[in-house]
Amino acid sequence: MGTKQYTGSPEDADLMRADSLAREIFADVANKWAFLIIEFLGERTLRFSELRNEVEGISHKMLTQNLRMLERNGLVERKVHPTVPPRVEYTLTEAGRGLRATVDGMCDWTHAYLGHIEESRRRFDA
Repeated sequence: MGTKQYTGSPEDADLMRADSLAREIFADVANKWAFLIIEFLGERTLRFSELRNEVEGISHKMLTQNLRMLERNGLVERKVHPTVPPRVEYTLTEAGRGLRATVDGMCDWTHAYLGHIEESRRRFDA
């Protein structure tokens, strides 16, 4: 998998600018539901109901909103099969798989520092 070069304007990628596209993308994908959806879709293609069962605690509405956002940003592909009733499947795109590497890193970080964070919270809350 090759890395694609950025072709937008430099302002769109400038994290210092409040109106940059990069900040908008971060705001979209940097939430717990998006991270979990990306993590579970990284394993395989899933139907809506399967994904909802995997992402414990997510509501139908939040799953729908996050899948639409991920699809809009080109991270998830939605495929509708012409059956009755229609069968809809979701899978990560190349860009989504690239983001999953970052999500995996965050999951690894969480596992590595969970004890540290728990101890820090105990001291802070005491």
